[in-house]
Amino acid sequence: MVDFGGWEMPQQYTSIRDEHFAVRQVAGLFDVSHMGRFRITGEATPDFVQNLVTNDTSPLQVGQAQYNLMCDDQGGIIDDLVVYRAEDGFMAVVNASNREKDLEWMQSHAPSGVTVEDRTFELGLIAFQGPRAQELLPSAGLDGIPYFGFRVGEVAGVSAIISRTGYTGEDGFEVMVRSDRIGQVWDAILENGRSAGVLPAGLGARDAARLEAALRLWGNDMDETVNAYEAGLGWTVKLGKGDFIGRAALEKAKAEGPRRQTVGLKMQAGDIARHGAAVSTEGRQLGVITSGTHSFFLGYPIALAMVEARSLQVGDRATVEVRGREAQAEVVKLPFYRGSAHSLSDKKESRNG
Repeated sequence: MVDFGGWEMPQQYTSIRDEHFAVRQVAGLFDVSHMGRFRITGEATPDFVQNLVTNDTSPLQVGQAQYNLMCDDQGGIIDDLVVYRAEDGFMAVVNASNREKDLEWMQSHAPSGVTVEDRTFELGLIAFQGPRAQELLPSAGLDGIPYFGFRVGEVAGVSAIISRTGYTGEDGFEVMVRSDRIGQVWDAILENGRSAGVLPAGLGARDAARLEAALRLWGNDMDETVNAYEAGLGWTVKLGKGDFIGRAALEKAKAEGPRRQTVGLKMQAGDIARHGAAVSTEGRQLGVITSGTHSFFLGYPIALAMVEARSLQVGDRATVEVRGREAQAEVVKLPFYRGSAHSLSDKKESRNG
């Protein structure tokens, strides 16, 4: 058990390797109740949410969710979050370490008549992730939930909000249930999938899986000093939707071009790059590692780095500081690995034209 964002979290239950392989080959079960859960209601809620985040939330229908960035006036990333369009307003799931800060930011910007409530301690949240998640989750009608869609249903006989979202690159579901029922649902999912190889999975497997999928981690790969274009998340910014917090700064950043860029690095065996390690070529430092780990599934260490714009291209070589020595790295295309979620994403984009 380790401290993570002020929460006591499992680093691993058995071994990170076994849990990682379960997620990639069958399914793994994560307790992600540390994530913040907000409810946003009031007549002006749609306009408020549209002004709060970078993506265009206006097309969202009830039962649809969307990945988003919430920025300050300078375009820095306060947090990344998922917003859900519900019948009575919106929900938002935010990072654990930012929960109190995000709540204060949202409430301070909410117009009269809009209420932002913290429901983190009322609702537990678990994530069931893997290519066989749909088959093995004890709930009916999951094939009717599209990628980044959600519905109210039942899991193991318990009323739940079920969303087809996740943080591993695999197909899967995130399940919100009342906190006093979360243990019952957790046990039922594990029991139902035990014979197929489902395992409970901790932070180690989650970090390895999200990094293989090149999913950014707030506090490592982005924060208030980083804008969307530098983080490689410019696709979440819809400048044409109208005004929103940070729009002017982001419009300027896009017009001028990013000063930094995020790249993927493939390391050699045993060379695990850590956050903050220097990245150089020919003795000149270009930037730093933002995230790094050993990928058990791919069989080698991988890392994300933020470096000077246009300083490195796919196929280039770079030098990374690893435990006080120089290690060699190759710039590779992101993501490092495409899991089962990519086919769902492709289908969604095809439907949306």
